[in-house]
Amino acid sequence: MIKVGITGGIGSGKSLICQVFSQLKVPVYYADIAAHLLSETDPEIRHGLITLLGGDIYNGRSMNKILMAELIFNDKSLLEKVNQIIHPMVTAHFNEWCANHAACQYVIEESAILFESNAYLAFDKIITVTAPEDIRIQRVISRKNMTLEKVRAIIKNQLPDKEKIMRSHYIIINDGKKLVIPQVLELHQSFITLS
Repeated sequence: MIKVGITGGIGSGKSLICQVFSQLKVPVYYADIAAHLLSETDPEIRHGLITLLGGDIYNGRSMNKILMAELIFNDKSLLEKVNQIIHPMVTAHFNEWCANHAACQYVIEESAILFESNAYLAFDKIITVTAPEDIRIQRVISRKNMTLEKVRAIIKNQLPDKEKIMRSHYIIINDGKKLVIPQVLELHQSFITLS
């Protein structure tokens, strides 16, 4: 089985690309969703985050996402510490998930911080989804509780597209001009051939 990682900056359209792969019956693991779920259900993560950030980081069983964003996106060292608590657990969870999909020719993990978390080391192939920054900002600004300042803070903490592209095997351009489905179909055929 080939493990494929998909990454890209906020608003690049990673989720859209993963939906296309899903339509092709390719299993997709969403690392961000898993991280949120594990942050709320795994006692070790919960203890680590409360120790690092204080008890207000949880509202009962739920994580206080607004407070988390305020704390980590303005403090790079704190962001790294949070990642060190959460990402080993996400990696272990992904490995279990892969074992359950062992019969598949290839699987995909979508992760915004594939390189930043060093998770890229576990993948056979990496795809970066890219779009111009102004388009990405325009896409993200329409999300709930999102402001221009928050979007810019997130972009600032993510690896620049230029570096992601240099470290990737494939690029998908999602700029609203170039069709994404033919790009996905071409990669799908490549991965089927490789497997």
